[in-house]
Amino acid sequence: MKHFNSERSKMLLVGVAVAALSFGIFASGSANGAASSPATQYSPAERAAIEAIVRDYILTHPEIIPEAINGMQAREVSKLLASNRAEIEKPFAGAVAGNPNGDTTLVVFFDYACPYCRASHADVTKLIATDKNLRVVYRDFPVLGPASDEAAAASLAAAQQNRYVAFNNAMFEGPGRPTHERIVATVRASGLNEVATAKAMQSGAVKAEIDKNLELGRALGLTGTPSYVVGDQILSGAVGYDVLAKAVADARANKAKTQG
Repeated sequence: MKHFNSERSKMLLVGVAVAALSFGIFASGSANGAASSPATQYSPAERAAIEAIVRDYILTHPEIIPEAINGMQAREVSKLLASNRAEIEKPFAGAVAGNPNGDTTLVVFFDYACPYCRASHADVTKLIATDKNLRVVYRDFPVLGPASDEAAAASLAAAQQNRYVAFNNAMFEGPGRPTHERIVATVRASGLNEVATAKAMQSGAVKAEIDKNLELGRALGLTGTPSYVVGDQILSGAVGYDVLAKAVADARANKAKTQG
């Protein structure tokens, strides 16, 4: 029979058990009862000893459970982003800001009717101004009603006329929530061709882009706006400039480490 007396051995066993718990495999056997389950490697007496050690350690150090779960979630997010990165980071033509050849991409999912997106607009603008190697991809993500839909369509129509950033800035920096009247006024103030804009807003390309963004958001588990994708991270809410800047720096460092 194996002995598990040392503190180091106890911590190792706990680590294995917590990892197993996180992945749902620390059970009496596999789904089909096969002998390959990690739990079946030990005799009943050994298993009882392990469970007692694990229980005691978890009761003394309960913080390891959320740590293990967070680690598992981070790995799952990383896999999800890796499998969808090309689609996530490829912008609708014109819906991009910053350095088009930047070494790091920040993807912004937003809604013009979202007050938190409005509050965060200055943070993204500051990042673009201070980080000359940052590429920002905007994803119009209208989830707050008809006004959001109209504003998103006008926004993408502006992208087709190479006026996306001007329209985006005017919408977020102007007064009030988006209304039909305000959207029309912003189209004019942004130097857009009104006839071309109205036509583009009804186009299949614009509708397809909005549908694609909503589908991407669902695939990524986004539950609100603003949401950001950068590197292996998904950030939600008005997280502030410092958090965004750190996430960009982390993504850049991880990319350099991987490529190096």
